[in-house]
Amino acid sequence: MLLIRCPYCEAERPEVEFTYGGQAHIARPQNPSATTDDEWRDFLYIRANPRGIHYERWRHMHGCGRFFNAVRDTVTDKFVMTYKAGLPRPDQAELEAARS
Repeated sequence: MLLIRCPYCEAERPEVEFTYGGQAHIARPQNPSATTDDEWRDFLYIRANPRGIHYERWRHMHGCGRFFNAVRDTVTDKFVMTYKAGLPRPDQAELEAARS
């Protein structure tokens, strides 16, 4: 079982308390009415599926109920770090510090 750290509760809890919310840091089109059907489709459905570091949204459903972001390695399925929603994507130095 995976343990996921909620940055709001500041505790590691079992994965069954959380739900996956998709890829993090997806920017909504500035003017949706001027967006073509193909651009709108890509915004809604096309997501990155990298091998390695992936930025995700999660929700602590059976805890505080809040959304947060997580950095997860898709090769090892381990969470590198979690951080509060609305904060910018961590830089390489922060990722390295979290791994050690």
